[in-house]
Amino acid sequence: MWFRKGLVLGLFALAQIVLAGEDYYKVLGLRKDATERQIKSAYRQLSKKFHPDKNPGDSSAHDKFVQVAEAYEALSDTESRSLYDQIGYDAFKQRKAQGGNGGPGHHDPFDLFSRFFGGGGHFGNQPGQRRGPNLELKVGIALRDFYNGKTTEFQWDKQQICEECEGTGAADKVVHKCHSCNGQGIKLVRQQIAPGMVTQMQMQCDVCGGRGKTIKHKCKACNGERVARKPTPVSVTIQRGMADGVKIAFENEADESPDWVAGDLYVTLVEKEPKLDEDNPDKVDGVFFRRKGDDLYWKEVLSVREAWMGDWTRNLTHLDGHVVHLGRKRGEVVQPGHVDTIAGEGMPIWDEDGDSVYHKTKFGNLYVEYNVILPDQMESGMEKELWQIFQKYRAKNGVDLHKDSGRPEKVVLKEDQDAAEREHEEL
Repeated sequence: MWFRKGLVLGLFALAQIVLAGEDYYKVLGLRKDATERQIKSAYRQLSKKFHPDKNPGDSSAHDKFVQVAEAYEALSDTESRSLYDQIGYDAFKQRKAQGGNGGPGHHDPFDLFSRFFGGGGHFGNQPGQRRGPNLELKVGIALRDFYNGKTTEFQWDKQQICEECEGTGAADKVVHKCHSCNGQGIKLVRQQIAPGMVTQMQMQCDVCGGRGKTIKHKCKACNGERVARKPTPVSVTIQRGMADGVKIAFENEADESPDWVAGDLYVTLVEKEPKLDEDNPDKVDGVFFRRKGDDLYWKEVLSVREAWMGDWTRNLTHLDGHVVHLGRKRGEVVQPGHVDTIAGEGMPIWDEDGDSVYHKTKFGNLYVEYNVILPDQMESGMEKELWQIFQKYRAKNGVDLHKDSGRPEKVVLKEDQDAAEREHEEL
């Protein structure tokens, strides 16, 4: 009885020890059935997020950066992962300390980072580090997304350090010092320029291409180039009221290479022309508003009767679905080209605090211009009735625009006037 109870307590204590250790899957935010690709993707994201260069003075971020690297090295290798899954963290780490295969601490976390992103494991904050070029991409955004705000995702072909060979270009990940240039990447070449005259020139090593390193077996995934272009998703958050043409910077997200620190990726948001089906699933009028700064513009069409007699209404559905009412009472005339100003129905005025306890979003104006459409033809009966009505009120209240203009009743050409004057002189 006592033996059984002691055995149970011992097993419970052992379980507590195992549970007390790090859970590498949780460190990477993954489930235990995560694929190799998911493990690599999680490492790429988290290592950049917690990198000490991006979190200066934050010791907790540094510790997290080390944990992420440790978790990746334990789970990225098939044998190491299997061992970890079988015996748990503490036993796994103890076996590693005793010289077992795999496990954490196999590489410097900065060395591991450099294999993924280049730049010697840093984000270009170290003296003498070469930085890659910045890149700019333009993305078409619908007006409704500028109005409502949205998080969208697009893909672009990004140059990435090859994951298969970890940027070495070698299938076995083994890199050798170039025997031709002794790892210098350059050679001293003697050239005879004249009898008895010899000069020395520095030239890029033709064996290693100036890298100072060679490989025996090319990686099949990148053909020994160390990098490969792959469709890479980018998530962009469009805040309400952002300007057309605004640039959003993604630090160190440009093309990667083992030879440099990745530059910055700039995503320019450009308003695109609306498409009836693609950009207007809710069938709102506002999709076809025109934007100028913080204001919106709309053209409304009226018939002759509506413009002259009034007694009409319109319901414009705005970009977020709310309704803007337009209309005139009976007897209210609208002149062609007249513009109504509707305050507060324009674009949201962007602010970094957005809608929060610190800031209440304000809006620009909506300008509605009225166009009056004349009928192409009338029925004969309608024409006669309207003519009689117009003649009646024309005689009573009508305005003769020709007389009011001050123009002469009869147009006399200058040559006719000169001829008349000559005839008068002859007489």
